[in-house]
Amino acid sequence: MKLVFFGTPQFAIPTLEKLLNQPKFEVLAVVTQPDKRRERGNKLTPSPVKNVALAHNIPVWQPQRVKKDIETLSKLQELDADVFVVVAYGQILSPQILAMPKLGCINVHGSILPKYRGAAPIQWCLYNGEKETGITTMLMDAGMDTGAMLLKATTPIGLLDNAQDLAEKLSAIGGDLLLETLLKLENQEIAAIPQDNSQATYAPLIQKQNYGLDWSKSAIELHNQIRGFYPNCTTSFRNQLLKITATIPLGSAYDRLLPTDLQSILQKLPDLSNLSGNPGEVVSVAKGIGAITQTGEGLLLLQEVQPAGKRPQSGWDFVNGTRLAVGEVFTEEGLEARG
Repeated sequence: MKLVFFGTPQFAIPTLEKLLNQPKFEVLAVVTQPDKRRERGNKLTPSPVKNVALAHNIPVWQPQRVKKDIETLSKLQELDADVFVVVAYGQILSPQILAMPKLGCINVHGSILPKYRGAAPIQWCLYNGEKETGITTMLMDAGMDTGAMLLKATTPIGLLDNAQDLAEKLSAIGGDLLLETLLKLENQEIAAIPQDNSQATYAPLIQKQNYGLDWSKSAIELHNQIRGFYPNCTTSFRNQLLKITATIPLGSAYDRLLPTDLQSILQKLPDLSNLSGNPGEVVSVAKGIGAITQTGEGLLLLQEVQPAGKRPQSGWDFVNGTRLAVGEVFTEEGLEARG
């Protein structure tokens, strides 16, 4: 089976590598986003997918706008591929491109469709506190993740999984599911199932305003925001920007969902029912872990943070390094600490 692979980030790598290691498939070319300038050194940096393709001597095309790039469109047509595989490519394919391959264009999408159509399904399913997610392979059409579904695979979401953890897990699942999908499609052992549009939900691109932490929210809402939009959620501490990158919601409802080593540590904490304060206020310190902070509902333990201009550090190192005191307050970015 001859195919063209469209993909850009690390999430797409396991699927590309599975295809390259399977003799039944021939990857004719790879289409990926143009090299981008990164902050450090402002050097042009190739996408992870480009690096893998070049290491395997596969032609790489990087059009700014694939659906309007005449040269790329001509090359794609000339290849006469059986299928186009799309994994987190980052551009919308035109009806002209979708109609080129014999078996169609197959997308590996990081959700259980029709839930979480769109650009950031992994982040938003964590933000919304989902207990399960998965991968769906589908035949692409002109809509945004609206095509008929081929196969699905599901996986549970752990309480402490963040967007990076879940992306790694799902990318591995996606590679295996894509191979199964292609083989069954070739052998006519699979029937595409239309999506129920009435059940659809959406996962738009993450915006900068999604990162700010509002401490009047509940502990679990803040925890889900922090792990969903990892590692970018921010608060203000002593009028300086602080990223919160890992937390633990405290209370009996969450204890059993934690790893056993953490459960044993948390059992040594003081009686949580005696702790209270204003939203964002440090009400206690968990020795060896970090600050226990009051939220709008419940307590949140800050397990890892990243001060401005510094590397991520444990919550305990942050407590010691700043000599954090009970009664200090984390606030929404841009607001001064309250009393």
